[in-house]
Amino acid sequence: MGVCLMNRWLFITFICALTNLNEALSPDGEALVRFRSGVSISDGVISKWRPEDPDPCNWKGVTCDSKTKRVIALSLAHHKLRGPLPPELGQLDQLRLLLLHNNALYGSIPAALGNCTALEGIYLQNNYLTGLIPSEMGNLSALKDLDISNNNLNGAIPVSLGQLEKLQCLKQFSEGKIPSDSLLTAFQRTRNFIGNLNLCGKQIDVVCKDDRGNSSTGSTAGQGGKTVKLLISASATVGGLLLVALMGFWGCFLYKKLGRVESKSLAIDVSGGASIVMFHGDLPYASKDIIKKLEALNEEHIIGCGGFGTVYKLDMEDGNVFALKKIVKLNEGFDRFFERELEILGSIKHRYLVNLRGYCNSPTSKLLLYDYLPGGSLDEALHERGEQLDWDSRVNIIIGAAKGLAYLHHDCSPRIIHRDIKSSNILLDGNLEARVSDFGLAKLLEDEESHITTIVAGTFGYLAPEYMQSGRATEKTDVYSFGVLVLEVLSGKLPTDTSFIEKGYNVVGWLNFLISENRAREIVDRSCQGVETESLDALLSIATKCVSSSPDERPTMHRVVQLLESEVMTPCPSEFYDSSSD
Repeated sequence: MGVCLMNRWLFITFICALTNLNEALSPDGEALVRFRSGVSISDGVISKWRPEDPDPCNWKGVTCDSKTKRVIALSLAHHKLRGPLPPELGQLDQLRLLLLHNNALYGSIPAALGNCTALEGIYLQNNYLTGLIPSEMGNLSALKDLDISNNNLNGAIPVSLGQLEKLQCLKQFSEGKIPSDSLLTAFQRTRNFIGNLNLCGKQIDVVCKDDRGNSSTGSTAGQGGKTVKLLISASATVGGLLLVALMGFWGCFLYKKLGRVESKSLAIDVSGGASIVMFHGDLPYASKDIIKKLEALNEEHIIGCGGFGTVYKLDMEDGNVFALKKIVKLNEGFDRFFERELEILGSIKHRYLVNLRGYCNSPTSKLLLYDYLPGGSLDEALHERGEQLDWDSRVNIIIGAAKGLAYLHHDCSPRIIHRDIKSSNILLDGNLEARVSDFGLAKLLEDEESHITTIVAGTFGYLAPEYMQSGRATEKTDVYSFGVLVLEVLSGKLPTDTSFIEKGYNVVGWLNFLISENRAREIVDRSCQGVETESLDALLSIATKCVSSSPDERPTMHRVVQLLESEVMTPCPSEFYDSSSD
């Protein structure tokens, strides 16, 4: 009898062991649990991850492949994560997107991340990471976008990154020599180089010490030999809280494989069941004609890139030109939600908004078709092309951007919060009239439950203080960004220009300092011709209201347009200054 009981007990134990084995958390889940255990502070999202689950696919911020249940995306931006990046992330070898920006992560980037060879996008910007960029990241052969800007990283760009043939966008802070014996030599000179610590190389016309046997100029392009301090105090306060942030320049290395016979095109993105959806019936193109044109696009046609995707220039046979924005899809449910939102965006037409013409729905990505604007971006006009915008042009651009944003906030249905107002999202036509672009895209790529954008949640320098704290956007966070934009247009300087940073300010803090000294007019670009003092005073008054640290004190965009039309277009004597200040 005792033997029977013993056998039954052993049998039950065996069955329970099998059951526990079947219900054990997957290796990807175990890696994420170790990631969670290393984070000391968060907003509670990752504390809801259940280790007793068989896989992590229903966990907040985690996206899995529907068939294999392997983790393909980890999206935890703006969740107040504090702690080091664990090497266990390297076990997620099917990971395609890693989005941990705008947190308080510190320590070094783990070399084990080089094991995640399926990675296409890494977004670690706006943290406190230190040390070198690991050379193992050169193993990420599928990598297209790498953003590690606004950290405390140092050291040279690893030569191994030059092996990444698909790399199109690189945003970083670094020092030392840009590798000259790799594919990085084909990167075009852009302002992303400006502000990097002691960066040198042929691409920016700065001679390195090793190349000439003595000390290098020690400068970066256009910086006059000045070293940039990355850690600065943000001027804005919320309830007396001093925000400390790492400020820096965002830019884009547009990768073009010059001199190569073979060039990867978009054919793979539009093959195998791609379809074209047009929102307006005034384009005389058949779907097959558009797809044929898309297949021929390659790196040589890239005109921009950023958090929302890569932008190509599309020339049609009849002479019409369009801008094509490529956005990578995350999961299967992405299609239904994306198409519903695109139908809404396609119905929105306004003089001061970039017109969305349609999209190509492909198995791997969404390709959005916009009107092409020959004037490029306001960012390029102010900081890259070297052209001088006169006073009337600057005022017209500000007013056009304000009207476009006011339409999104107050008049279109549904109302839209832009979330990423900045000079690179203000495009110019041939007459330098402004058009607001990328509206609605942040919502398309957000987490529906938390309403936090997964790819782009604003750009450093333009972010309202309360947005930096919570990651939650409102109309008033757009108003703050617009105020920064006005100051950028008036000053001709980036919001985090080194001339501000070295004094412990961004452009908002610099304005507040000048106001306290009764010298606010000194913020205006000295190269700007035809400045009208009364209009300048009115613009500074409006901008000051927009960048108030208190959202309640900021005007609506409808009110901003009213002020622009009444006080800037038809200026009257301003009360912005005391009469004795002149």
